[in-house]
Amino acid sequence: MCRFLLSLLLFCSAATVAANAAAPPRNIIFILSDDHRWDFLSFMPEAPKFLETPNLARLAKEGAHLRNAFVSTSLCSPSRASILTGQYMHHHRVVDNQRPEPAGIRFFPEYLRAAGYQTAFFGKWHMGHDSDAPRPGFDHWAAFRGQGDYFDPTLNINGTRRTFPGYNSDVLTDLALEWLAQKREQPCFLYLSFKAPHYPFEPAPRHKGRYDKFPVPYPPTMANTEANYATQPRWVRERRYGIHGVDHMETGRFDHDPVPSFENLYRRYAEAVHSVDENVGRVLKAIEAAGQRENTLVVYMGDNGFALGEHGFYDKRDAFETSIRVPLLAWAPGAIQPGTVVTQMVQNIDLAPSLLAAAGATAPANAPRMDGRSFWPLLQGRATPWRDHILYEYYWEWNFPATPTTFALRTDRWKYIAYQGLWDRDSLHDLQTDPHERHNLIHVPAFVAQAEKLRAQLFEELGASGGLQLPIFPPTGEALHDRKLRR
Repeated sequence: MCRFLLSLLLFCSAATVAANAAAPPRNIIFILSDDHRWDFLSFMPEAPKFLETPNLARLAKEGAHLRNAFVSTSLCSPSRASILTGQYMHHHRVVDNQRPEPAGIRFFPEYLRAAGYQTAFFGKWHMGHDSDAPRPGFDHWAAFRGQGDYFDPTLNINGTRRTFPGYNSDVLTDLALEWLAQKREQPCFLYLSFKAPHYPFEPAPRHKGRYDKFPVPYPPTMANTEANYATQPRWVRERRYGIHGVDHMETGRFDHDPVPSFENLYRRYAEAVHSVDENVGRVLKAIEAAGQRENTLVVYMGDNGFALGEHGFYDKRDAFETSIRVPLLAWAPGAIQPGTVVTQMVQNIDLAPSLLAAAGATAPANAPRMDGRSFWPLLQGRATPWRDHILYEYYWEWNFPATPTTFALRTDRWKYIAYQGLWDRDSLHDLQTDPHERHNLIHVPAFVAQAEKLRAQLFEELGASGGLQLPIFPPTGEALHDRKLRR
């Protein structure tokens, strides 16, 4: 009997290996939105009660929600470079939105192509404002320059520019689904990169005004009060009077006084998120209509967080939770159990190794080393060693000088933030007792040892990784450095 059972187990194991080996490579669709904050998902208790994201909620319900997802730099171009390279900003060297990616940079879609994937890119590239030229790693290319336009976008389609009537997210989804519907022998990787909900927040016309009847919640740290700023670094209060603060609140030429309506901006942002969600639903519907449900992985992510009034801000860049946390969802029927919740801290640097692992592909031996690691085992419920903290970095920008160079180390409970190049204080936050990061504990005697420990760890790890060699580039682009006087 024992010999029979052993033979049966060996047979089943061999059959499983053979079945897995015979299974076709999984199609992968990566959807990236712009400035979609982590809590603007309708199934999140922290979300506005009126927000509707049924398709993103479906991804979480039928797949996985990586609830503690972060970026390593909260700025469009550096974050996108980290997604594509699996590297921290200090390794890939895309440090701002003004310059294109450096020569010699490598993107993981190149490795997918080498593994037999047909690849395509649609939408916002943004590494270099002025170039929409096709980039390495993609068989098909459809991108716009810089931030692009919400309406009637002009896209570079494999080297030829065409203008398409309609709303940007709708147009990109139309083109992506058209490409996806092509008959092919190869597995495919589709990178769909939305402009929305980036400022100026523009929903599809059919959704504009959808949330006008609902009251807008004001975050508790938005008020310009002593309680909110008593322990914060001075730069935090000063920033609210600049271009990324609620008392100025413009990202164009100055000056509009009074500032635009915060409530209207908030509603338009929510409506733009809803427009993204609707197009995600179109992608899911097309996958199922093509009979590819069991053979496709869909990953949805935001490239940065975004403050909507918190600390007097509306933007990202800083190391507060609203800036560095992002939504991250994964859907792969048959491979990911419905309702999976991943609580480990993952980052944008983990996307490249994770998608390569899902494809059964690897980077070549001569490829630049990735800083991230694959969370594909976590999505499948398999135990795997994981980090207990994350690192964050942001370099001061000549164009937007209100936010200093910032380094941070975040654990499940603590966050230490160091600021470089100004006469101010650093920050220590206890996320367990103060999730809104209202109280800076850096000078509280009871927490001095904790702050010193985290600071030493932060700079030791950055130094070992080469993260303390800050690049200095000549100023370029428009300087939006004006600020209002305090009222």
